[in-house]
Amino acid sequence: MQLSHYIALSAFLFMVGIFGFVWRRNFLIVLMSVELMLNAVNLALVAFARYWDNPEGHVFTFFVIALAAAEAAVGLSILIVIYRQRESVDVGDFRRLRE
Repeated sequence: MQLSHYIALSAFLFMVGIFGFVWRRNFLIVLMSVELMLNAVNLALVAFARYWDNPEGHVFTFFVIALAAAEAAVGLSILIVIYRQRESVDVGDFRRLRE
């Protein structure tokens, strides 16, 4: 496969992630959309690293994976706390947290 195929797939996955992040109201799906966007970035980093035969892309990928794991842990813990208090995972309900 050529580099353009990887980049096209990465762009498609990133756009699907943006669509889920912007248009969905469920907080769990918003978190999954963020993970999808991070994985799209990982795919592009690995593709560029392999194309230019430079291992820096792989190193950045490990950082992004660590960031995604931390984001998932913090996001899910916030989700559990909010669900226990409000019994809803709708993102629109988070506006009431200021009150």
